Amino acid sequence: MNISEAARRSGLSAKTIRYYEDIDLIAPAARGDNGYRQYDSKAVEELHFLARAREVGFDLLECRQLLELQRDRRRQSRHARQLVLEKSQQLQTRIEQLVAMQNVLQAMADRCKGDEGPECAILEDLAGASEGEGGV
Repeated sequence: MNISEAARRSGLSAKTIRYYEDIDLIAPAARGDNGYRQYDSKAVEELHFLARAREVGFDLLECRQLLELQRDRRRQSRHARQLVLEKSQQLQTRIEQLVAMQNVLQAMADRCKGDEGPECAILEDLAGASEGEGGV
């Protein structure tokens, strides 16, 4: 199948597929007589695997590791589990950071009168004028 069909079936864009080939994440597609990329069902399965891995937050290095495990029939599932647990912990840490950021933003908004006057607690806070008063 051509790249458009592989993209449709895998859930990735053609541009992403070409990029994955360029960085050697996937093997280069075979070329037809017309020079166009041709993908078989195994390649599309790998592309779908990568789309799903990216969808749940894995970066390209992690995707490479997971794809290597997927290809290795002598793999040990504990390796995949460890990668998933590490990613889960990274996401939990990021969630906590985002919640803390949101709390700071809400506190900044709460301190601002939001009226027609020029005084703005938000701008003062960002400028560092209110350090020690709940600044970041």
